Amino acid sequence: MPTISVDKAELFDRLGHQYTTEEFDRLCFDYGLELDEDTTAEVEAAIKKGLPAERPQLKIEVPANRYDLVCLEGIARALRAFLGKQDPPQYTLAYPPGGEKDLITVTVSQETQRVRPFFACAVLRNIKFTPISYASFIDLQDKLHQNIGRRRSLVAIGTHDLDTLTPPFRYEARTPTNITFAPLGRETVHTAAELMQIYESDKHLSRYLHIIRDSDVYPIIYDAEDHVLSMPPIINSEHSKITLETKNVFIDTTATDDTKLQIVINMVASMFSEYCAEPFTIEPCKIVFPDGSTRISPDITPRTVTARASYINSCTSLSLKPSTIQSLLSRMSLSPTLSPNDPDALIVSLPCTRPDIFHEVDIMEDAAVAYGFNNLPDIFPQTSTVAQPLPISRLTDVIRKEWAMAGWVEALPFILCSHEENFSFMNRPDPGSLAVKIANPKTLEFQVVRTSLLPGLLKTIRENRSHALPMRVFELSDVVFKDTERERQARNERHAGAVWCARSAGFEVVHGLLDRAMKMLEVPRIGKGDGKNVGYYIKEGDDPAYFPGRAATIYYRPPPSKTSKTGELADELRNTLHINRDRDIVIGTLGVLHPTVLEKFEITYPCSALEFNMEVFLKRS
Repeated sequence: MPTISVDKAELFDRLGHQYTTEEFDRLCFDYGLELDEDTTAEVEAAIKKGLPAERPQLKIEVPANRYDLVCLEGIARALRAFLGKQDPPQYTLAYPPGGEKDLITVTVSQETQRVRPFFACAVLRNIKFTPISYASFIDLQDKLHQNIGRRRSLVAIGTHDLDTLTPPFRYEARTPTNITFAPLGRETVHTAAELMQIYESDKHLSRYLHIIRDSDVYPIIYDAEDHVLSMPPIINSEHSKITLETKNVFIDTTATDDTKLQIVINMVASMFSEYCAEPFTIEPCKIVFPDGSTRISPDITPRTVTARASYINSCTSLSLKPSTIQSLLSRMSLSPTLSPNDPDALIVSLPCTRPDIFHEVDIMEDAAVAYGFNNLPDIFPQTSTVAQPLPISRLTDVIRKEWAMAGWVEALPFILCSHEENFSFMNRPDPGSLAVKIANPKTLEFQVVRTSLLPGLLKTIRENRSHALPMRVFELSDVVFKDTERERQARNERHAGAVWCARSAGFEVVHGLLDRAMKMLEVPRIGKGDGKNVGYYIKEGDDPAYFPGRAATIYYRPPPSKTSKTGELADELRNTLHINRDRDIVIGTLGVLHPTVLEKFEITYPCSALEFNMEVFLKRS
């Protein structure tokens, strides 16, 4: 969930009340927000010490899908409506005196389909910025870039001083060497290819270069005099930059996702339309696409959803009249009206700032927020259920309790790890069909979903090297494997793992831990050639994670499946002839870890490890 900073004094002035921190925290909670921090105390402390300090800020955590709340204007507008101090604003399109024929036109070229095919724009006329609203305008763009725009890869926003430009505009895509302009913050003219090299060392812009770097053509926006507006999603031009004195703002958005594009252009235009000479009015533009079709942008037409009072009451355990629900929804910046044909129905008009509402259940949630979750009645559910743990969890608790009473400490490492830790650090090859890989990992530490518990346990020992020896840690948790036979293409598997670290290898210690676990699971130890129906045994293994000659593979012989009388006679014959080995399955490994494994995990003492699959011991009907 994104966290935004807003000017405390400005917000309270807009709300018409000076709240204490506790009062504002309660207001945020009632609306579904969370006040993370009030910097007033820090600012006052800095001022007393004679240090420079900014105005006090409120850091508020907002829901990830409420894009209308990621700026000061949106939060103030929403809370004023929630407090009943204003009606929900009605956003309108303000056409020029000549109507549609006088609209600013943007022509989209065919080449843009190769890089960023979608385009939208809007104009805010006679706008008046203050230092606070100007900073909020820039911050809103950054928040939308990072949130719904996925760091500009899906949507990028450009804002320009319209008075420095000459419409109509052209959205084109050209080769990097055929694009020249002076970028924002520079007076020197460069080609797009040169800018990509210049911004390689820029801490801020270098994060976005990969979006178009490998494309044959780069997107570019021109005016009628061939002045460059911007090269999305990288940089705007110096020529059209906005300042505090800017009166007319042209907003462009380019995208690879049309749905997100429409949300972003509506959000930016509507949030700052309140600063126009005629508040909440937006001048549209006409976009001409390569196929000759046109679109008026932005499309701020409200959507309508039908909500039933009976449904809202059934979900909240209330008995509210439709007229009461109507007033509640008005406090959530919605525009509901009672249906003339159905006394139970409300026709809810959704403004362009609420793309988070998809279904009647979202309307119900807003009604519950306005009513107050703390005010909802406490009632017993109509159905009575008794919770119980999953069979695998009960089985896991048996081992967890025994190993803990034996003096071992349970660890809870992350289920994600790096590719190296999961494979090369353990001397194990990656077959490519085993581990589930994260498509866009945030860090190198979280690249794959682990296929073994041992890397996490070894990292736990590494980070606790200062503890006294011996160290005995275990974990009972899930690992994940690719499984193309499953609908979700992967499966979870519950494993038990343990690592012993001391001055001596301690193979016999982890062997004893395995025997104790099997005894608690009532699985007898059998010989490799025994004719017994059920049991486990170990034999020398060759897992490269372990020292050669000090590794063992754990085999389990499950009970025979229930069959007919003939099948039972066949099982008895196989027992007599000692040919049960075709049922034996590999469930795990144990042994002394290889020195190279310990070196990669920066562990200087010998370690022995144990890991096995627990799901094979579940009794299946």
